[in-house]
Amino acid sequence: MYDYAKEKFLQFINSNFDINDKKIEHKLNHTFHVVDNAIYICNKMNLSNEDKNIAMIIALLHDIGRFEQAKEFKSFREDITNFDHATLGTKILFEKNLIRTFLTDEQYDSIIKVAIANHSKYELETNMMSEREIMHSKIIRDADKLDSFRAKKEDDIYVMANITKEEIENSLISDNIFEDIMNEKTILSKSRKTAIDIWISYIAFVFGLYFDVSLEYIKEKNYINILIDRFDYKIPETKDKMEQIRKKINEYID
Repeated sequence: MYDYAKEKFLQFINSNFDINDKKIEHKLNHTFHVVDNAIYICNKMNLSNEDKNIAMIIALLHDIGRFEQAKEFKSFREDITNFDHATLGTKILFEKNLIRTFLTDEQYDSIIKVAIANHSKYELETNMMSEREIMHSKIIRDADKLDSFRAKKEDDIYVMANITKEEIENSLISDNIFEDIMNEKTILSKSRKTAIDIWISYIAFVFGLYFDVSLEYIKEKNYINILIDRFDYKIPETKDKMEQIRKKINEYID
Protein backbone atom coordinates (compact mmCIF):
# COMPACT_ATOMS: atom_id res chain seq x y z
CA MET A 1 0.00 0.00 0.00
CA TYR A 2 2.68 2.52 0.98
CA ASP A 3 5.11 1.57 -1.80
CA TYR A 4 2.43 2.21 -4.44
CA ALA A 5 1.54 5.56 -2.86
CA LYS A 6 5.21 6.58 -2.71
CA GLU A 7 5.75 5.82 -6.40
CA LYS A 8 2.70 7.90 -7.39
CA PHE A 9 3.68 10.71 -5.01
CA LEU A 10 7.14 11.05 -6.55
CA GLN A 11 5.59 11.09 -10.02
CA PHE A 12 3.21 13.85 -8.90
CA ILE A 13 5.98 16.00 -7.42
CA ASN A 14 8.25 15.59 -10.43
CA SER A 15 5.43 16.48 -12.81
CA ASN A 16 4.21 19.57 -10.96
CA PHE A 17 7.19 21.15 -9.20
CA ASP A 18 10.79 22.15 -9.82
CA ILE A 19 12.72 19.63 -7.75
CA ASN A 20 15.86 21.79 -8.08
CA ASP A 21 14.12 24.58 -6.13
CA LYS A 22 15.68 24.60 -2.65
CA LYS A 23 12.32 24.91 -0.90
CA ILE A 24 10.82 22.02 -2.88
CA GLU A 25 13.94 19.94 -2.18
CA HIS A 26 13.70 20.81 1.51
CA LYS A 27 10.05 19.83 1.70
CA LEU A 28 10.59 16.55 -0.15
CA ASN A 29 13.42 15.66 2.21
CA HIS A 30 11.21 16.58 5.18
CA THR A 31 8.39 14.38 3.88
CA PHE A 32 10.44 11.20 3.91
CA HIS A 33 11.98 11.96 7.29
CA VAL A 34 8.43 12.32 8.66
CA VAL A 35 7.59 8.91 7.16
CA ASP A 36 10.60 7.47 9.01
CA ASN A 37 9.45 9.13 12.24
CA ALA A 38 5.95 7.71 11.82
CA ILE A 39 7.47 4.24 11.43
CA TYR A 40 9.56 4.80 14.56
CA ILE A 41 6.53 5.82 16.62
CA CYS A 42 4.38 2.96 15.30
CA ASN A 43 7.10 0.41 16.05
CA LYS A 44 7.59 1.75 19.57
CA MET A 45 3.82 1.53 20.11
CA ASN A 46 3.65 -2.01 18.67
CA LEU A 47 0.93 -1.01 16.19
CA SER A 48 -0.35 -3.38 13.51
CA ASN A 49 1.10 -3.39 10.00
CA GLU A 50 -2.18 -1.95 8.79
CA ASP A 51 -1.95 1.06 11.11
CA LYS A 52 1.73 1.46 10.29
CA ASN A 53 0.88 1.64 6.57
CA ILE A 54 -1.86 4.19 7.25
CA ALA A 55 0.55 6.30 9.31
CA MET A 56 3.17 6.12 6.56
CA ILE A 57 0.71 7.25 3.89
CA ILE A 58 -0.50 10.12 6.08
CA ALA A 59 3.12 11.16 6.58
CA LEU A 60 3.79 10.90 2.84
CA LEU A 61 0.86 13.17 1.98
CA HIS A 62 0.66 15.42 5.05
CA ASP A 63 2.49 18.38 3.48
CA ILE A 64 1.19 18.16 -0.07
CA GLY A 65 -0.17 21.69 0.36
CA ARG A 66 3.31 22.94 1.31
CA PHE A 67 4.61 22.31 -2.19
CA GLU A 68 1.98 24.67 -3.61
CA GLN A 69 2.81 27.21 -0.89
CA ALA A 70 6.52 27.11 -1.77
CA LYS A 71 5.81 27.34 -5.48
CA GLU A 72 3.48 30.33 -5.15
CA PHE A 73 4.89 32.31 -2.22
CA LYS A 74 8.55 31.18 -1.90
CA SER A 75 7.99 30.89 1.85
CA PHE A 76 6.68 28.33 4.35
CA ARG A 77 5.76 30.90 6.99
CA GLU A 78 2.01 31.18 7.19
CA ASP A 79 2.22 34.47 9.07
CA ILE A 80 3.78 35.84 5.86
CA THR A 81 1.72 33.98 3.27
CA ASN A 82 -1.64 33.83 5.12
CA PHE A 83 -1.83 30.34 3.69
CA ASP A 84 -3.18 27.25 5.50
CA HIS A 85 -1.26 24.42 3.91
CA ALA A 86 -3.16 21.68 5.77
CA THR A 87 -6.53 22.93 4.53
CA LEU A 88 -5.20 23.19 0.98
CA GLY A 89 -3.74 19.71 1.28
CA THR A 90 -7.11 18.16 2.14
CA LYS A 91 -8.78 20.10 -0.70
CA ILE A 92 -6.21 18.87 -3.21
CA LEU A 93 -6.53 15.30 -2.01
CA PHE A 94 -10.25 14.98 -1.39
CA GLU A 95 -12.15 17.74 -3.20
CA LYS A 96 -10.11 17.18 -6.35
CA ASN A 97 -10.03 13.43 -5.61
CA LEU A 98 -6.26 13.24 -6.01
CA ILE A 99 -6.24 10.75 -3.15
CA ARG A 100 -7.24 8.02 -5.63
CA THR A 101 -3.97 8.58 -7.45
CA PHE A 102 -2.09 7.50 -4.34
CA LEU A 103 -4.49 5.03 -2.75
CA THR A 104 -7.10 2.94 -4.56
CA ASP A 105 -8.82 1.72 -1.37
CA GLU A 106 -11.37 4.20 0.07
CA GLN A 107 -11.71 2.65 3.53
CA TYR A 108 -8.95 4.80 5.09
CA ASP A 109 -10.04 8.13 3.58
CA SER A 110 -11.62 9.53 6.74
CA ILE A 111 -8.56 8.78 8.90
CA ILE A 112 -6.18 10.27 6.34
CA LYS A 113 -8.29 13.38 5.80
CA VAL A 114 -8.77 14.10 9.50
CA ALA A 115 -5.11 13.53 10.32
CA ILE A 116 -3.81 15.77 7.52
CA ALA A 117 -6.36 18.50 8.24
CA ASN A 118 -5.28 18.60 11.89
CA HIS A 119 -1.54 17.98 11.66
CA SER A 120 -0.51 21.65 11.97
CA LYS A 121 -3.29 23.12 14.10
CA TYR A 122 -2.24 24.80 17.33
CA GLU A 123 -4.40 22.37 19.31
CA LEU A 124 -5.98 19.06 18.39
CA GLU A 125 -9.76 19.14 18.82
CA THR A 126 -10.80 15.53 19.29
CA ASN A 127 -14.49 15.78 20.16
CA MET A 128 -15.69 14.79 16.67
CA MET A 129 -13.03 12.13 16.02
CA SER A 130 -12.98 8.38 16.37
CA GLU A 131 -10.29 6.81 18.55
CA ARG A 132 -8.37 5.71 15.47
CA GLU A 133 -8.55 9.18 13.94
CA ILE A 134 -7.25 10.65 17.20
CA MET A 135 -4.37 8.17 17.30
CA HIS A 136 -3.28 8.85 13.73
CA SER A 137 -3.66 12.60 14.19
CA LYS A 138 -1.33 12.40 17.18
CA ILE A 139 1.16 10.22 15.31
CA ILE A 140 1.49 12.64 12.37
CA ARG A 141 1.68 15.67 14.66
CA ASP A 142 4.53 14.08 16.62
CA ALA A 143 6.30 12.70 13.55
CA ASP A 144 6.14 16.13 11.89
CA LYS A 145 7.48 17.94 14.96
CA LEU A 146 10.30 15.44 15.42
CA ASP A 147 11.56 16.20 11.94
CA SER A 148 11.33 19.91 12.60
CA PHE A 149 14.05 19.39 15.22
CA ARG A 150 16.18 17.47 12.72
CA ALA A 151 15.67 20.14 10.06
CA LYS A 152 16.46 23.01 12.42
CA LYS A 153 19.72 21.26 13.28
CA GLU A 154 20.81 20.57 9.69
CA ASP A 155 19.05 22.72 7.12
CA ASP A 156 19.39 26.26 5.83
CA ILE A 157 17.55 28.63 8.17
CA TYR A 158 16.51 31.05 5.45
CA VAL A 159 15.08 28.28 3.27
CA MET A 160 13.00 27.05 6.21
CA ALA A 161 11.90 30.29 7.84
CA ASN A 162 12.90 33.33 5.76
CA ILE A 163 15.14 34.58 8.56
CA THR A 164 18.92 34.82 8.72
CA LYS A 165 21.53 33.75 11.26
CA GLU A 166 22.38 37.41 11.85
CA GLU A 167 18.77 38.33 12.56
CA ILE A 168 18.44 35.54 15.11
CA GLU A 169 21.71 36.36 16.85
CA ASN A 170 20.93 40.07 17.15
CA SER A 171 17.31 40.07 18.29
CA LEU A 172 15.51 40.15 21.61
CA ILE A 173 13.02 37.56 22.85
CA SER A 174 9.55 39.06 23.21
CA ASP A 175 8.16 38.96 26.76
CA ASN A 176 5.05 37.03 25.72
CA ILE A 177 7.13 34.37 23.96
CA PHE A 178 9.45 33.90 26.93
CA GLU A 179 6.44 33.67 29.25
CA ASP A 180 4.83 30.99 27.08
CA ILE A 181 8.01 28.92 27.17
CA MET A 182 8.27 29.23 30.94
CA ASN A 183 4.64 28.09 31.16
CA GLU A 184 5.39 25.08 28.92
CA LYS A 185 3.25 26.27 26.02
CA THR A 186 3.72 25.97 22.29
CA ILE A 187 3.87 29.27 20.41
CA LEU A 188 1.21 30.72 18.14
CA SER A 189 2.70 31.98 14.86
CA LYS A 190 0.87 35.29 15.11
CA SER A 191 2.40 35.92 18.57
CA ARG A 192 5.96 36.03 17.20
CA LYS A 193 7.51 39.46 16.69
CA THR A 194 11.27 38.97 16.29
CA ALA A 195 13.56 36.58 14.45
CA ILE A 196 14.52 34.78 17.64
CA ASP A 197 10.83 34.45 18.57
CA ILE A 198 10.45 32.43 15.38
CA TRP A 199 13.46 30.27 16.25
CA ILE A 200 12.24 29.66 19.79
CA SER A 201 8.79 28.70 18.53
CA TYR A 202 10.34 25.69 16.79
CA ILE A 203 12.12 24.58 19.95
CA ALA A 204 8.83 24.94 21.84
CA PHE A 205 7.32 22.20 19.67
CA VAL A 206 8.53 19.89 22.42
CA PHE A 207 5.57 21.01 24.55
CA GLY A 208 3.16 19.77 21.87
CA LEU A 209 4.43 16.19 21.70
CA TYR A 210 1.96 13.48 22.74
CA PHE A 211 3.99 10.32 23.15
CA ASP A 212 6.71 9.50 25.66
CA VAL A 213 8.65 7.84 22.83
CA SER A 214 8.78 11.21 21.07
CA LEU A 215 10.23 12.94 24.12
CA GLU A 216 12.73 10.11 24.49
CA TYR A 217 13.73 10.60 20.85
CA ILE A 218 14.37 14.32 21.42
CA LYS A 219 16.47 13.52 24.47
CA GLU A 220 18.49 10.79 22.72
CA LYS A 221 19.31 13.14 19.85
CA ASN A 222 20.19 16.00 22.26
CA TYR A 223 18.16 18.31 20.02
CA ILE A 224 17.36 20.98 22.61
CA ASN A 225 20.99 21.71 23.41
CA ILE A 226 22.04 21.46 19.78
CA LEU A 227 19.37 23.89 18.58
CA ILE A 228 20.02 26.40 21.35
CA ASP A 229 23.77 26.21 20.67
CA ARG A 230 23.39 26.64 16.91
CA PHE A 231 23.71 30.43 17.28
CA ASP A 232 25.94 32.87 19.12
CA TYR A 233 23.49 35.23 20.80
CA LYS A 234 25.02 38.70 20.79
CA ILE A 235 22.66 40.40 23.25
CA PRO A 236 23.36 39.50 26.92
CA GLU A 237 19.65 39.50 27.83
CA THR A 238 18.91 37.06 25.01
CA LYS A 239 21.84 34.84 25.96
CA ASP A 240 20.63 34.69 29.56
CA LYS A 241 17.05 33.90 28.57
CA MET A 242 18.18 31.16 26.21
CA GLU A 243 19.94 29.47 29.13
CA GLN A 244 16.73 29.68 31.16
CA ILE A 245 14.85 28.16 28.22
CA ARG A 246 17.43 25.38 27.96
CA LYS A 247 16.97 24.53 31.65
CA LYS A 248 13.17 24.65 31.47
CA ILE A 249 12.85 22.42 28.40
CA ASN A 250 15.42 19.85 29.48
CA GLU A 251 13.67 19.57 32.85
CA TYR A 252 10.35 19.13 31.03
CA ILE A 253 11.76 16.30 28.90
CA ASP A 254 13.25 14.57 31.94
